Amino acid sequence: MIEPTEHDNDDDVVARVLASADSKAAGYSLFRSGSAQALQADSSTPESDQGHDGAQQDREDRNALRRVPSLSTELEDVTEVEYRQLRLENVVLIGLYTQGTVSDAENSMRELAALAETAGATVLDGLMQRRAKPDASTYLGKGKAEELAGIVKAMGADTVIADTELAPSQRRALEDVVKVKVIDRTAVILDIFSQHAKSREGKAQVELAQLEYLLPRLRGWGDSMSRQAGGQVGGAGAGMGSRGPGETKIELDRRRIHTRMSRLRKQILEMKPAREAKRANRKRNSVPSVAIVGYTNAGKSSLLNRITRAGVLVENSLFATLDATVRKSTTADGRLYTLTDTVGFVRNLPHQLVEAFRSTLEEVADADVIVHVVDGSHPDPASQLATVREVIGEVGAREIPEIVVFNKGDLVGEDDRLVLRGLWPDGIFVSARTGEGIEELLAAIAERLPRPTIELTLLIPYERGDLIAALHEQGQVLSTEYAETGTQVTALVTPGIQTQFTPFAVRPAVSA
Repeated sequence: MIEPTEHDNDDDVVARVLASADSKAAGYSLFRSGSAQALQADSSTPESDQGHDGAQQDREDRNALRRVPSLSTELEDVTEVEYRQLRLENVVLIGLYTQGTVSDAENSMRELAALAETAGATVLDGLMQRRAKPDASTYLGKGKAEELAGIVKAMGADTVIADTELAPSQRRALEDVVKVKVIDRTAVILDIFSQHAKSREGKAQVELAQLEYLLPRLRGWGDSMSRQAGGQVGGAGAGMGSRGPGETKIELDRRRIHTRMSRLRKQILEMKPAREAKRANRKRNSVPSVAIVGYTNAGKSSLLNRITRAGVLVENSLFATLDATVRKSTTADGRLYTLTDTVGFVRNLPHQLVEAFRSTLEEVADADVIVHVVDGSHPDPASQLATVREVIGEVGAREIPEIVVFNKGDLVGEDDRLVLRGLWPDGIFVSARTGEGIEELLAAIAERLPRPTIELTLLIPYERGDLIAALHEQGQVLSTEYAETGTQVTALVTPGIQTQFTPFAVRPAVSA
């Protein structure tokens, strides 16, 4: 038997490099380094679905895994490897599409690539399959799962991410075939939230969502499936006390998770009064609120910073900010209002997160105006609009006045603007980077904010300057005259603050 020489090993290395170069030449372009590049990728031209009536499928599509171009985040130049950060995981993405166009499916996969990159992984490849419905056992089907196992082994991946929420049985069956860890889209989003949560309330909400997701997915093997004996025998499994029904290790883990979830729910409830007290204080002072909502990475925090100079973290990644930020601003005529930056949304947002962050999303339900931010440069802005409006409906805010804002206007051409106008004719084009459209947005907010409707004529003593200041902040001063006994003011106020000015009224209140 001939032992392999060092020259043979060098030849293998050269062969692998040439094979990699051939694959690039075949049309599989690679991402440049940078965060969340997947969301900025150009959408491919939709393929027609001619040749079948919807119940049938093209044999080639059915029998083939389709590679999604431009998903890899590997370096094109290996000489840069010493300058790149430590890679946590190498992942391969998989997805099924049962309806819609190939372009829609690829946009969803690019978004998953951006999610994986934000979580700290390196995307090696992305594979899609057209299928009437997911396989109940292995998601892809036995044959395609074995093909995936070969791709994972050849590329050196250590994780497979599915572009949907997998059933626990599907995840276990697929792991048994591919021999590496398998997770789904929900797990990636929860991981990102756990990394980015900063406040005590945010951390508690994310942990609760993670435990709700983990509970039905606990796996037991070996000692974890054995009974827990009590008394002197302990875990020896012999003698008195070791016979009969007991509690397995996995049952003990489930009980601990239930106990922890109950404690977290109690903590979140205890934090609620402080937030409600702040909200009640704003309502008592009749300060209108404006909630900024939108898809993740649409530029909500950038817009808040441009309007109020809030100094909120801005980063080209998904879910960079999770905790609600409230800042005050004023209209051109001096009316005070608050701007609230809320958590971003994403398609197929895990229901555990919607429930856990319901307390935070209450800021949206209690707002007087909603500013809905859409990424105008995204390849599929229509899906962003639909996703966010669906969550707005879930929190009971569908009836609140809504201003649709197409952000990143500096990246949107005239032709794309016509398409966006078709989606929402009254939308406002802005750019948080250049300041385009900000004045138009502020004017639209001022127009939709509730205005004071009760006209009061007051004679306020000179020593009560605080009331004059309150009128300017919370109402609208129409005229001011200085008399011998005090300041005579005619102003418009809201019903919430009318009572504190009633003792100084010169004539009865008039509804404007």
